[in-house]
This record gives sequence, C-alpha cells and structure tokens, in this order.
Amino acid sequence: MWPSAAAAILSMAMTATPAAGNNMRFLALGDSYTIGEGVKSDGRWPNQLATALRGAGLAIGEPEIVARTGWTTDELSAAMDAHTFHAPYALVTLLIGVNNQYRGRDLDNYRKEFRALLERAIALTGGKPQHVVLVSIPDWGVTRFGHASGRDTARIARELDEYNAANAQIATMLHVGYADVTPASRRGGEQADMLVGDGLHPSAAMYSCWVEAILPAARAALAQ
Repeated sequence: MWPSAAAAILSMAMTATPAAGNNMRFLALGDSYTIGEGVKSDGRWPNQLATALRGAGLAIGEPEIVARTGWTTDELSAAMDAHTFHAPYALVTLLIGVNNQYRGRDLDNYRKEFRALLERAIALTGGKPQHVVLVSIPDWGVTRFGHASGRDTARIARELDEYNAANAQIATMLHVGYADVTPASRRGGEQADMLVGDGLHPSAAMYSCWVEAILPAARAALAQ
C-alpha cells in the first residue's frame, strides 16, 4: 500500500483550482514523464507539485511545461531554442535522460548535453541555481512494458543508476537541488494502478508518490 500522504497529494491535485494572484513562475523541462503521457493535465507531477506548493502557502502559478514524449537531451535543447520563455522563473525543474538510455546513447555524451541543459535552466532563474531542482530518471525496466520488451532489465537498472550518478554529480557541482524519484518508480513499477494503459508510463497515483520526493526540494528552492 502506498503512503497516505501520496493519496492526499493526488486528491488535492484533482480537486484544487489555482489561487488568485499567483505570481511566481514555474517551468518544468523534460520528456514524457514531465508532460505526463497518458494522464490528464491535473495528474501530471508538475501540476500536482504546484497544487501541493500552494497548499503549503506558496503563491506559485500552474507550470509552464516544455516536454514531449520521446525527447532526448539534444531534442529538449532544440525545443528550448524554439520556445519563448518568460524568465526569470522562481522554480525550474529538469528531468531528462531516459530516452538517451533507451536509445543506447553514450554516457559521456549525456553528461555533456545534460550539463548544458542544467546551465540553461539556471540561466532561466536569473542565474540562481538554488531555484533549480533536478529530478532523477525513473526505472522503466521494472514496468510491464519493460519486462515484455525482451531487454535485460538488470542492465537497464544499472545504466540508469549510472545516468543518475552522473546527473547528481553535475547537480552538486552546479549547486542545484535534487529529488530522487527512482526508488518510488522501482517500488511501484509493476502495480497496475501505478501505470497508465500502455504499461510503461506512470499514472497520476505514481506521480503523487514522486511529488512526495520532489516537494521538499521545491519548497527549499522557493524559500531561498
């Protein structure tokens, strides 16, 4: 059974409406996990996070999301080149890399492109790294899709651990916050209610568990 706190976050996200006068901007950068493939907009973790932050008394608006299913680091970078941002943002989150691993991209290439993305995220806060939160890459290998893919799930886990070790190291070097959602993804990856119909992408219920891990880092970012 999942923690009652996660259920409370999900319930709040599904029923709350944005408070009037929200003026802190929130930008979420990523891929399918950030856009919430297969879930309604209020079930995405950035939207649930915004609701939880407002519940904690922080006046933050709905997230501006720059993310698409399948994006790699270079594809997110290209999309950012074409996007019109409204900086500075009070909070920027970044979750990217699962598709690099899925496509068999080189880890050193990920390090280089990821660092460039994280530096861009910092710039979008007005050069305040403490207002950026990096979210770890979840483990897709534990899902029904992962098991049915015919790929070595132990290798997937090992490679994703290497990716997350790399992005965590860069986050520390650049002094940004870090939220580790990978353990939650591994605990619930095979549970039907934690996945959408494709058997791969998280459900709103799983995202509420992620928000438990992300909320403390986001609150700390907004307090600085």
